[in-house]
Amino acid sequence: MIQNVILWLLVLVIAFFAGRLVSKIMLPAILGWLITGMIFGPNAVGLLRQGVLDAGWYKAIIMWMQCAFGMILGTELVWNKIKDYGKALVVTTLTQSLGTFALVSLVFGIIFYFTNISVYLGLVFGGIALATAPAPALSIVKEFRAKGPVTDTLLPMAVLDDIVGIAVFFTVNAFVARTVSGGSVSLLMIPVMIFLPIIVGALIGFLAGILLKRTDKRSVILAVLILGITGTVIIGYWLNTKVFTKISLNYMLLGVAFSAAFSNMVSEKKLGQINGCFRPILAVCLLGAIVDLGAPLDYHLILGAGFYTFVYIVVRACGKYFGARCGATLMKMPETVQKYLGFTLLPHSGVSLVFTGIICSVLANGGQTELAVIVKGTIAAAAVINEIIAVIMAKMGLEKAGELR
Repeated sequence: MIQNVILWLLVLVIAFFAGRLVSKIMLPAILGWLITGMIFGPNAVGLLRQGVLDAGWYKAIIMWMQCAFGMILGTELVWNKIKDYGKALVVTTLTQSLGTFALVSLVFGIIFYFTNISVYLGLVFGGIALATAPAPALSIVKEFRAKGPVTDTLLPMAVLDDIVGIAVFFTVNAFVARTVSGGSVSLLMIPVMIFLPIIVGALIGFLAGILLKRTDKRSVILAVLILGITGTVIIGYWLNTKVFTKISLNYMLLGVAFSAAFSNMVSEKKLGQINGCFRPILAVCLLGAIVDLGAPLDYHLILGAGFYTFVYIVVRACGKYFGARCGATLMKMPETVQKYLGFTLLPHSGVSLVFTGIICSVLANGGQTELAVIVKGTIAAAAVINEIIAVIMAKMGLEKAGELR
């Protein structure tokens, strides 16, 4: 175990310097982190072997990191900051999420109809496509100190998008499971997956908020945050392993609820102090999370990418961009939000690979192995290609909006 930990830390150091190198050519450091994860993952050099990625200690660290960067998203959910955009945020989130789901499902449904493949598989692709991975966009925002209407819309939208993604995907998952008779997740469990993490995180965040209001000591603030995140992760892990067997609560959502609770209890000045204390830890968490995102990706899939992969990347991008633009225009949001928000919503791979693993298991258990192969091959290849393109496009969107420093 000690050797594996050292190797993992070595990969993180390499990723850090790779990010610095990539930054020299005016690209986001995250691109260097992602490529480093891919190169040293189990499908290439193998410094991060599959056994490491599956190890309990490694998963525990990644859970903590997911909760930690969820915490930063939650600090953007301060009611006084988002009330002016509240309705516009909800509407735009729905237009880009559900618009992507509808467009991808429709296009693949038509393709599968004419190729004699089960049409319901189009819903699977749509259910996977609508989710957005928040870590890449968050990393770019922090690296370039982005500030402006697009950034202010993007961060809280990442949270809402995650909630919509969970609800739609697991509804599709339950429908597919019933269709192939391979077992199912009850539709009643979908609200549990959404609201239970919010309740658990908010309760711990409320307790943390009481303590944070009473201290200005940096060491105490940091201790409260670390203990709060750790407690949130432990409860989430217990619920996932001991209480629920067919679903998994989202650790990022736990972190979002945790920080949103105390962020609405403290002053703006105190919240800035809290964020300043946590910034170094956040930097490490983002680095580790992005390397973990790249590690499972197989660069060989770029060469083997086929028609389905090309269609998936293009149609999903159209759904995200035009869905966001439609909603932002309808709600008369700032012009930069209308034009460039959609570019920041393209990162996808971490969420897509998780959803793909769940749905492929359902299809395989239902005897639809050939459909599982289609889904896995298409999404895995798309994850590699899309993430590299999406990171560049997300940075370009914020740059065009004039929000990068």
